Amino acid sequence: MGAVPAGGAGGAVATTGGGRRRHGDREVLAAIVFVATSGRTWRPSPAASFGPSGATAHRGFTEWTKARLWATLHRLVLDELGSRGDGCVRGASRSGSPARE
Repeated sequence: MGAVPAGGAGGAVATTGGGRRRHGDREVLAAIVFVATSGRTWRPSPAASFGPSGATAHRGFTEWTKARLWATLHRLVLDELGSRGDGCVRGASRSGSPARE
């Protein structure tokens, strides 16, 4: 995922001191998407399914929000849809205002 800031929320790098393995950005993103689409809170995050705890997923969400990752992804998706001729996406626009019909 090229848009993820370097040193993002995860990185599959084990510490030399023997601590726990950091979760990769894809695992953290999967947990964030799950929480966002399921309506669940961060606390009972399904660590067994995605790997990272709710705290780790929330930390990734916070870091990526500060880095404006979500705005960047939104712009990239709209650019891709526009290049395909699918520019009329209901409720989505570059300005943040509702798209015209």
